[in-house]
This record gives sequence, structure tokens and C-alpha cells, in this order.
Amino acid sequence: MKHIPNLITSLNLVSGFIAVIFAARGDIISASWLIVAAMIFDFLDGFSARLLKAYSDIGKELDSLADVVSFGVAPAIIVFHLLSNTLAPESLLMKEGIGVSFLLLIPAIMPVCAALRLAKFNLDSSQSVIFKGLPTPANAIAIISLILAMNFSSSKILDLIVNSPLILLTYTIILSLLMVSKIKLFSLKIKSLEFRGNEGRYLLSCLIVLAFITSGPASLLLIIPLYIISSLIHFSMKNNLG
Repeated sequence: MKHIPNLITSLNLVSGFIAVIFAARGDIISASWLIVAAMIFDFLDGFSARLLKAYSDIGKELDSLADVVSFGVAPAIIVFHLLSNTLAPESLLMKEGIGVSFLLLIPAIMPVCAALRLAKFNLDSSQSVIFKGLPTPANAIAIISLILAMNFSSSKILDLIVNSPLILLTYTIILSLLMVSKIKLFSLKIKSLEFRGNEGRYLLSCLIVLAFITSGPASLLLIIPLYIISSLIHFSMKNNLG
């Protein structure tokens, strides 16, 4: 029974690895769904570890290694694919090809920052309640929400984002830096349903529902910005009350 959490964590890693393969082949929609599967396994391994009280140092390290692949490498390859489509492939054979090649390497920042974020997380016991920096699954959500929103809706804003190298590169750099930042974000783990202490979580839920009602599937892109905004409001209220 004690090995069940590690088995589930391994399924997270497998999902992330297959997502990498699909993303490298250009099937970014399937890759995105596989990252969603990895997130489910990432939730279940922690849940099963708490349920079975099967905690281990190996499990903790394995979880981080799996997260680097699923929520760092796989999303970065999706960004690489989007960039390679927006930057004219034929330019790689021209003089400016060196510059284009450099731009295509910028997504490599994402898995590096994801690894740094997870290394800090493992050494910081205070992050069991709050997060310091954007969690790696949230980074992945920020990328795949763009892909899934495009798949389920038609929006000029979404088209503008995916067809603009500047926006894609800026988006990638911002997400990467957020992972290694010291910004405080609340954990989505709910210990009770009481409003007190869960103000930010309830606010986030309401904002997401409102966004979906008004914008439909395109609102998927707003999940992470709303999460950050809700967290800032949550900790601001907490500081004022304190």
C-alpha cells in the first residue's frame, strides 16, 4: 500500500513524457489533455499519500521530478511549437536564421525555472500552506488553457496571442519568472468549507464562474490571472485584518 502514491506519481511522469512526444510532433491539443491527466495524477498522489499516510523522501523527490517534465518541459515544447509556426521556417535558412533560432530557445527558460521552483519548494516547509511563486501546475495551466480555449472557441484575442511571437515570448518569460518569484499565492487545498480563511478561494471560484458565463471557453485563459488577482486580494485582506 505504501508504494501506491509513488505509482500514481509515476503515472504523472508517464503522462508528461507522452505529452512531450505529442507536442514535439505538433499535436498540441493531445499534449494539452495529457498534461491535464498529469495534473489529475499529481493531485491523486498527494491525496493517496495523506489517506494512506505513506509519506517518504523518495516520493517527495519523485513528485518534483515528474512535475518538471509534465509542468515544465511539456508546456515549454508546446510554446516552442507555437513559436516555430509564427516565425517563418524558411528564415532559418537565411542570415537572420541565427536570431530566429535564438528566439526558439527562449522557451527553455520555462523548465529551468520550473526545476528551480520545485527545488525551493522542497526546501521550504512554509509552503505547505501558501505558495511563494507560481506553482508549476499553474504554469502548465496557463499554457494549455490557451490551447484548449483556441480549440473550443474562436476569439480574435486568442488568434492574436498565438500568432504573435512577441506576445508568446513575453508570456513565456513572465510565467517563468513568476515561478521563481516570491509572490504569495494561496494553496487550493481546502481544509474546511468555512468562509473565514477561504476568502481568496471563494473569490476565485466566483470569478471563474462569472468569466465562463460571460466569455465561455475563451475564459480558460483567465484562470491563472484570476488566481493571482484573488491571491493578492486574499493576502491583502489578511494583512489588513491582522
